[in-house]
Amino acid sequence: MTYQDALCKLKALDQEHLLQFYDTLSADEQQALLQQIEETDFSYLQQFALRRQAAKRGEVSPLPAMTLSAIDKHREEYRKAGIEAIRAGKLACVLLAGGMGTRLGSNGPKGIYDIGITHPVYIFQRLFEELQDTVKAAGALMHFFIMTSDANDEMTRSFLAEHNYFGYPEEYVHFFRQAMAPCADENGKLLLDAPSHLAVSPNGNGGWLLSLSESGMLRIAEEAGVEWLNVFAVDNVLQKIGDPVFFGAALESGCASASKVVRKSEPAEKVGVMCLEDGKPSVIEYFEMSQDMLEARNEDGEYAYYFGVILNYLFRLKDSVAVMHEKMPLHFAHKAVPHIGTDGTTVRPSEPNAWKFEYFIFDLLHELDGCLPFEVIREKEFAPVKNRTGVDSVDSARALLSAQGYEL
Repeated sequence: MTYQDALCKLKALDQEHLLQFYDTLSADEQQALLQQIEETDFSYLQQFALRRQAAKRGEVSPLPAMTLSAIDKHREEYRKAGIEAIRAGKLACVLLAGGMGTRLGSNGPKGIYDIGITHPVYIFQRLFEELQDTVKAAGALMHFFIMTSDANDEMTRSFLAEHNYFGYPEEYVHFFRQAMAPCADENGKLLLDAPSHLAVSPNGNGGWLLSLSESGMLRIAEEAGVEWLNVFAVDNVLQKIGDPVFFGAALESGCASASKVVRKSEPAEKVGVMCLEDGKPSVIEYFEMSQDMLEARNEDGEYAYYFGVILNYLFRLKDSVAVMHEKMPLHFAHKAVPHIGTDGTTVRPSEPNAWKFEYFIFDLLHELDGCLPFEVIREKEFAPVKNRTGVDSVDSARALLSAQGYEL
């Protein structure tokens, strides 16, 4: 893209201010800015211009989960169906690993954090070990897609290559970066965070499929005959990956998606809860729940809203791709965004001054035809590493791993 091309494009969008410092930049900086302008998805601005106040939640009602007792009655049946489908190449895995370990006191990707005590045990290592367990049980490999970010892509790739992907075949490991979205001020003007760079932020945890598609990695899955994707977050070091029982249950259910859930430790635990919203699967956040909802009971006397999501999902690929192109709503987050002022100095606002554009993974669940909440044992499958100490911390994850016989 030339300067004139960029200027013409930006004038049509009323964003030509992005070139205001162009003449002060080095040749390399000029080229970098032009390339970013060429690659930026300006369609976010169209949706921003049409934005309305956030819609109120629809009518919320309980969504019963497939409980442990129900799963146990058909466990071998589900396992057999899941393993057969894995052997047929129908399942691939997607790891959301774009975050950094800042809250853990680390400057690197969260996945390279060492939770070991007597020897190194990296978060990535634990996830690859869980994947290997499924592969051994099924006798078949699965494609493993790892979503990184601009901040950690190079470090993630280098770390995993240095550790030989913890024994997993390199040709089955694929990397893609999460797409970034520009940030706009109150008037819809995009911001610069440097004279040669637009201010951007990740496009939300619901942007993983769009990022997979734009990177070309989705084509690899489709050409391999993949029909389902198991999507999960990087920080849970006990989660089962490509779990054939979970997969088999989803196949048998006829639903287009499934979500692993755990019973909450208490009604007010700060986790999102599976529910129905206007008759369709959804997730309601803990801060959206009224006291009546927290205390509501079902006909068996159990809490009606008691199954929290752990960000481990199954999505039927063809249905999800259709939703990605047609129905995924864009959310607008009002945030304090550092930027470059018109005089070229850095502005660090203490109050929200701009909008970030995000997609939520919950919206994909809501738009698909049915979701199976699948209960798992909390102590065996939920050990998130979010903090250095306290709840959902390195310490609590170590304790849970040790209780399962894992040597740290």
